Amino acid sequence: MDRLTDTELTALEQLEESLWRAQTRFDLSYMEQILAADFFEFGRSGRIYQRAQTLAVEPIPFQTRFPLPDFKACLIASDVALVTYRSEVAFGDLVEHANRSSLWSRDAGNWKIRFHQGTALPVRD
Repeated sequence: MDRLTDTELTALEQLEESLWRAQTRFDLSYMEQILAADFFEFGRSGRIYQRAQTLAVEPIPFQTRFPLPDFKACLIASDVALVTYRSEVAFGDLVEHANRSSLWSRDAGNWKIRFHQGTALPVRD
């Protein structure tokens, strides 16, 4: 199987980071473009979110650590990439840590996210 080019790797990292930037995360037009029609998520809370719920989320202030820690991406099929990383997201004084994974597929040359999962990590001392 082919490997991701540096350009593809950078594009996927930027796309994944865009989900953690308020200016793109809460931009409905942008999100409609990058979420696949069948997108769904297993949230770090254990809840399942469908595309419509993800698009309808209300903007809330948060801060995310960039670059995304331990970011990795690999092709698992010619037009499907698996992205993994850890997230550190602050909501005021509360900082949440999670392992994250996303499946991105190429559709007419553009990457679209089809699936995302967040798994909560224990609070660090």
